[in-house]
Amino acid sequence: MIYSLKGNIQELNPTSVIIDVQGVGYYVGISLQTSEKLQLGQPAFLNIQQIIREDAHLLFGFNTILEKEMFNLLISVNGVGPVSAIIMLSSLSLEEIASAILSNNSALLQKVKGIGTKTAERIIVDLRDKVQKFKNSEENISAAVNNKVKEEALSALEVLGIAKKMSEKIADRVLKQNPELTVENLVKQILKNI
Repeated sequence: MIYSLKGNIQELNPTSVIIDVQGVGYYVGISLQTSEKLQLGQPAFLNIQQIIREDAHLLFGFNTILEKEMFNLLISVNGVGPVSAIIMLSSLSLEEIASAILSNNSALLQKVKGIGTKTAERIIVDLRDKVQKFKNSEENISAAVNNKVKEEALSALEVLGIAKKMSEKIADRVLKQNPELTVENLVKQILKNI
């Protein structure tokens, strides 16, 4: 099973790419989201989903693991093939797909070429419990960054002898107002508010 490919982009089309891995060219189907991240002649790394059928061995490549996971969820739904999943990933962002599923918005899913009413409803029913993490993937990333900044700031303040409980409440309040703060600026803001 091919899990990933790393090589130079030999040929680049909106929905496919040929990636040269040490002299062997692999034809890989991709979404427009992934295509936008690649450049002809440049090195690239693709997460691969290999699909083996009687008549073909197909490779589909993704810029991120999350996109690959969404692809696998979509093709697990009866009536959604790999090509339909790639079209959906090209038409909608991961957050839009997850949001449509969680809010029962079958009309949005039906705007994707090849997805009819029954298929859209089947996607919603089958994947409702599985797409929560995609809905907030961007928010989760910024929350993780905030958490790291907060932890480092609180550690620095503990070294200065300031109780963690007291500084944590102030840190939460300050980060809510200004989530882009660096550790140094957060420490300064906490010290001002004590």
